[in-house]
Formats: sequence, C-alpha cells, structure tokens
Amino acid sequence: MRKQMIEKSAHEVATQVRAVEDSIEIALSELAELQSRFIRTRAIAGVGIATGHEALEQIAVALQSLVAARGGMANAHAALAEAKTRVPGLRTIAFGDGMECPKEKVAQLRAVS
Repeated sequence: MRKQMIEKSAHEVATQVRAVEDSIEIALSELAELQSRFIRTRAIAGVGIATGHEALEQIAVALQSLVAARGGMANAHAALAEAKTRVPGLRTIAFGDGMECPKEKVAQLRAVS
C-alpha cells in the first residue's frame, strides 16, 4: 500500500513537471510571436525605430527570463530523476550487467553402459 502511495505521488510530481515544462515552452513560443508581430507592426505603421523600443526591450527581458526558467526546469527534472534513485519504492532494481540472457546450451546426453 505504501509503495503504491509513493508511486502515485511521484507520478503526480512527474506529471506536474511535464505540465510546467510544456507551459514554459508555450509561453516562449507566444513571446517570440509577440516580438515578431511587434516588429512587423512598427514597420507597417512606418513609425521610427525608437517608438516602442522600451516595450520591445521588456519583451526581450521576459523572453530571456523564460529561457532561464526553461533551463532551470531542465535541471530540476534531472535532479528529480537522480533523487528518484534514492527513494525506496521508486528505485529500479536490476541484476547482472544489463545484457540479454545468453541462449541456453542444452548438454547432449549420452547413454553409457
């Protein structure tokens, strides 16, 4: 029962980690699209490059921060995968060297009188 509780809890954490990673990726994509539209709109409007430059800088800062957050989540994901190996009930137990089992060699039996 305890093992199932640990596994369920760990699965919920893993699911949430993936959801956060996906959210960051979506936000990165949206910010990049915003940045592109902002630049395109300025060009279409024919206004000077200085117009709205401060806003563009802030969008770039937000984008850079999300890139850093993405790296942080990648590091957290790796740390959680490592931590999993030390949690009873989540560790993977293996025997041998990880190679496929050798094919059995059946000894030839001979009748001896």
